[in-house]
Amino acid sequence: MFNDIGPLELVTIIVLAVLVFGPDKLPKVIQDVMRTIRKIREFSESAKQDIRSELGPEFKDFEFEDLNPKTFIRKQLDNDELGLKEIRNGFDLKKEMAEVTDAVHGRDGSSSSSPSPSSPSSPSSPSSSGGRVDMTKKPETPGGDERPPFDADAT
Repeated sequence: MFNDIGPLELVTIIVLAVLVFGPDKLPKVIQDVMRTIRKIREFSESAKQDIRSELGPEFKDFEFEDLNPKTFIRKQLDNDELGLKEIRNGFDLKKEMAEVTDAVHGRDGSSSSSPSPSSPSSPSSPSSSGGRVDMTKKPETPGGDERPPFDADAT
């Protein structure tokens, strides 16, 4: 129950309890707390038994810990009825991303495209920099610095 409390925290709690309740009332407070914890545990166990009995015999091996998503996924990965390990091992993210990048840049996966010698290329064209686009430069607009007309109805 208190797996994450270290010895220093435990000593601090004990000292604070002695200071707050005093050495005379501390045993009574501890008994009351233990009684309350027992009642809560009994209530939760009876609620679990009621739920199991209401679900019926087909859910006799049902565990409430399986309702935690992490536990459920871990249990399903151990069973591997769905073939998730095969799917995970068959998926190569780096290869998929390289294919998508090549498709976006218009290259086929095996060879890189080079500019044709008959077409002149300017220094700002993507083909002269190996298919890369300089994202720090502002795009050149054909009309110069003209802004589109403002449409008050569209806003």
